[in-house]
Amino acid sequence: MSLAYESDTIAAIATPEGEGGISVIRVSGDAAIDVASRGFRGSTPVDKMSSHTAHYGRFVDEHGHTIDNVLALVFRKPNSFTGEDTVELSCHGGRYLTKRILEATIRFGARTAQAGEFTKRAFLNGKIDLTQAEAVADLIHARTERAHQSSLSQLSGALSEKIGDLRKKLIESISLLELELDFAEDGYEFTEQSRVAGQLREAISQVNDLLSTYSIGKIYRDGVRVAIAGAPNVGKSSLLNALLQEDRAIVTDTPGTTRDIIEESVTIGGLLFNLSDTAGIRETKDPVEQEGVRRAEERLSNCDILVLLLDGTRSVGQEEAMAINRLAKAVESRGADCIFVLNKIDAMDPQKNPTLGLENTTKKHDLVELSAKTHQGLELLKEALEKKALRGMSSRADGGVIITNSRHYSALERTAGSLVLALETVESRRSGEFVAVDLRAGLDSLGEITGVTSTEDILNSIFSRFCIGK
Repeated sequence: MSLAYESDTIAAIATPEGEGGISVIRVSGDAAIDVASRGFRGSTPVDKMSSHTAHYGRFVDEHGHTIDNVLALVFRKPNSFTGEDTVELSCHGGRYLTKRILEATIRFGARTAQAGEFTKRAFLNGKIDLTQAEAVADLIHARTERAHQSSLSQLSGALSEKIGDLRKKLIESISLLELELDFAEDGYEFTEQSRVAGQLREAISQVNDLLSTYSIGKIYRDGVRVAIAGAPNVGKSSLLNALLQEDRAIVTDTPGTTRDIIEESVTIGGLLFNLSDTAGIRETKDPVEQEGVRRAEERLSNCDILVLLLDGTRSVGQEEAMAINRLAKAVESRGADCIFVLNKIDAMDPQKNPTLGLENTTKKHDLVELSAKTHQGLELLKEALEKKALRGMSSRADGGVIITNSRHYSALERTAGSLVLALETVESRRSGEFVAVDLRAGLDSLGEITGVTSTEDILNSIFSRFCIGK
C-alpha cells in the first residue's frame, strides 16, 4: 500500500464471514461520518452523534430501500483505534445483509480496505507502534493461555518500553561521541570512553537477555511439535486419542492401520502441542505402508519432542530395538528431546522385558509408564511434555518481556552485532567517529522493531498478513 492514499475512507467487514448473531462493518477515514450519514436513518443523524455513543436506526441503500436495522457506533478522531473518524455498523449476522451494507458504504464514497489497513493506519497515526500492531494479530490468533498473555504484554507496550529504553541509552552514547568530534579540532580529549564502554556492555547484556527468550517465545506462539512413534500396534493411535480425549485415530488390533500422518493439537499447561501420530516403524513390502513409514521418519526428523512408545506386554524384538535406538540417536544429534513411554501397563506381563536392548538409550531420557486404554499415568506424560517444552525456562513466563516474533529476533541479532563491533572499537581506542557508525547501525536495527526506522516494504509485508477488516 502506498502512503499517498492513506487519507482515503475505507470500509470492511470486521467480523468473520458466515452467519451469526451480529456482523460489524467498519468505516474509517476523513469521510467516514459522511459515508455513514448517507445510509443511516435514526432519531439522531450520524454527524450530530457524540464520540463513543451508539444509536439505533436502519441502514438504507442509495435508493432509500432499507437493508437492515443497525446500531451505529461513532468514534471521532483522534480518539479512535485508527486515529481517524470511525463508524462501526452492527447489523444482523449473515453473508447477504453484511455484504449489502458494505457495498452501500462503497457506493456512498468509501473504498474496500486492504488487509490490515485499519491497524496500519493506527500505526501511521501514532496510536500504536509496530510491535503493538503485530500483537493485535498475535492476540487474534492466540490458541493458548500463554500465547494470549504474551500477546497482551506486547500489546500493552512492554516490549516497546524495553526497546525505547535501549534506544535512549544508545542515543546518549552517540551524543557523547559527537561531543568529542565537535571539539576535536580544539584539542579536546575524550574522557568519557569508559562511560560509553559501560553503556555498551549493559546494552549488549540487555539485548542478549531478550534474544535468550526467543526459544520459549517461539513455543508460546507456534506451539511444540510432538511426534508419536514406535513399532506397529504399540498403542500410538490410542495414546493420541487419550491425549485429545476423543476418538480421532482408528484403533484396531491389525498392525499397520495408520498409513498416513494424523495431526491434531492439544493444550497442556497453557502450551500448544501439535501432535503427529505416525505409521508404525518397521520393514514392510506393502507400498502404501512403506510410504507411511517414509513420511513418519521425515516427520520425526523435524519434531521438537519425540515420544517413543514401547509395548509393556511383550519384549522388544532385535529389529525393533535397533530402529528405536536409531531414532533416539537421530533426535539427540539435533538437540531435540525424547520421552520413552511404556504403554499397556494395565496388562503387563512380568515375564516380558519391554526395554530389552534399550537400556543404554532409555536411561538418557524420561521413561513414563501409562495405559492409553485406562488413562492411568497419562498426567505423568503431560507433565513430562510440559517440562521438556519449557526446558527449565518457565520462570521467564512469570514476568518480563518475551520475544515471540522472528522479525524482532532478527533485528535484535543485528543490533547485538553492531554493539559488539562498537565496543571493540571503543576498547581499541579508535576515533569516536568509527564507534558512532556502528552505534547508529544498532540504533536503526532497534528502530525497525517498533517501526521508527521501518521501510514501506517492511510495513506492507507485516500488514499484508492481517485479515481484512483489522
